[in-house]
Amino acid sequence: MQKLLLFVDKVSTFVGQAFSWLIVSLTLLISWEVFSRYALDHPHPWVFDVMIMMYGTMFMMAGAYTLAKSGHVRGDVLYGFFEPRTQATLDLVLYILFFIPGVVALAWAGYNFAAESWAINEHSNITSDGPPVYPFKTVIPVAGALLLLQGIVEIIRCVICIKEGEWPSRVQDVQEVDVDKLRDMVHVKGDDMQQLDALVVKQEQGR
Repeated sequence: MQKLLLFVDKVSTFVGQAFSWLIVSLTLLISWEVFSRYALDHPHPWVFDVMIMMYGTMFMMAGAYTLAKSGHVRGDVLYGFFEPRTQATLDLVLYILFFIPGVVALAWAGYNFAAESWAINEHSNITSDGPPVYPFKTVIPVAGALLLLQGIVEIIRCVICIKEGEWPSRVQDVQEVDVDKLRDMVHVKGDDMQQLDALVVKQEQGR
């Protein structure tokens, strides 16, 4: 079971990391359009729609990745004080009541949007030769399906935690900096930090 959970984590991680490169393309596209608009006096009306589609695609395809890394916003001020079983029980209730219905609705509605867009060969109407919209709308059900799959994995993790009393492992990736771990890595003690702080304060007062 654990291998299957970690496999889904790896899929979500791969997809999130792959689509994160869109930020590079988006940056280059915006830079080129700014140069073309103000230096060459030759703006491209379709670029605005393409930028929105690229950013939207990156945002949606990162949903499962963020869930796999437990990176979505939650009330950590209270949540962090709970025991693992309490956390898992709370998460399980919220997944069943809100997450699953919401994501299923997203995937279903997205499928209908995409199907209609493909059927009419939908293009942006901002210009006569506007970019196609149907590939972008196809991303909605795909992102919803990936998010739903990762959500099922998280529900299984909640059940395991409720039974065993601790969270099962997950695939690790880029994490926020843990100051305490960083101090241990560079062999810095708390007393050293206090002395450094006192020295900085003394220097500021002496100016």
